[in-house]
Amino acid sequence: MPIHSPQTLKSPIYPTWCPGCGDFGIWSSLKRAITQLAILEEQLVLVYGVGCSGNMADFNRVYGFHALHGRSIGNAIGIKSANHKLKVIVIAGDGDTYGEGLNHFLNALRGNHDITLIVHDNQVYGLTTGQTAPTTSTGTKTKSTPLGLIDRPINPIALALSAEATFVSRGYAGNIKHLTELMKKAIQHEGISLLDVFQPCVTFNKINTHQWFQTKIYDLQESGHDTTNRGAAWQKSYEEEALPIGVFYEDITTPAHHKQLPQLQEKTLLEQWSSTRNISTLLHQFQ
Repeated sequence: MPIHSPQTLKSPIYPTWCPGCGDFGIWSSLKRAITQLAILEEQLVLVYGVGCSGNMADFNRVYGFHALHGRSIGNAIGIKSANHKLKVIVIAGDGDTYGEGLNHFLNALRGNHDITLIVHDNQVYGLTTGQTAPTTSTGTKTKSTPLGLIDRPINPIALALSAEATFVSRGYAGNIKHLTELMKKAIQHEGISLLDVFQPCVTFNKINTHQWFQTKIYDLQESGHDTTNRGAAWQKSYEEEALPIGVFYEDITTPAHHKQLPQLQEKTLLEQWSSTRNISTLLHQFQ
C-alpha cells in the first residue's frame, strides 16, 4: 500500500542529531517526497551509509539496509540488480560517498544504475567530531588540519558530469519545499540520480552555516539554465561566489542499466530464482 503521510514513515526513535542540524531538513524533505509520490511501501528500500546521515536508519519506518562506511552504493546496486522493480534510495554523507566510497560512486554513475543518491554534504566528518572531509575548503582549520587544509576540495557536481551521470542536482537543507521537489525529480528519474545537499553542521562547521548559504545560493531553474546542456552544467558547477542549487543536468535518452540487460526484460533476478533450488551441494564444498 502507498505511504500516505510523513507521520507513517516515522519510527518510534527520535533523531539524535544536534539541534539545528541540516539533517533534519533532509529527513523532512525525504518523508514529504516519498509520500507525495505515493510510493508503495513494499517497493521502497533505503540504503544508509555510516555517519550522521546514516543515523537516519533508526528514524524511518521503511525497508532498509545499513551498509558499511563507503559501501552504501555497492549494496544499493546489488538490491536493484536483484529486483529492479524496487525504488532504491541511498542516504549517505560526503565523506562516505566522496571519500571511502568514491570508486563506487564513479562507477555507479558510469553504469547508469537506476538508484537515487542523496548525499548529506556538510563539508566535515561530523560524527567523528569535525575532521576534514573530501569537500572541505582549502585552508580550513579542523581537528585533523590544525594549520589549515592543503588539499583542494572535491567538486561532486563536476565529478558526476565527467562520469556522464544522467541526473545531476544540488539542494539545500534549509529550503525544505525546494529540496522536496528536487528529491521527487531525482527519485522519478530512470537511471542514476545524484542529489548533493548542502547540509550545515551547526556543531563542527562554523564556516558553511545556514546564514552563509542563504547569502550565496540561488535557484538554477529561475536563472533559465538549460538542463540538457552538459557544457553549461559544467560551467555552473564551478561557480563559487554564488552557489547554484537545482537540476544541473538531465539526460532522459540513455536507458538505465537494467534496461540494457536482455535477461532482465521479462523477470527480475528474484523472480527467476527457483524456490526449490537446493544449494546444499555447493555449501558442502566450503564446510
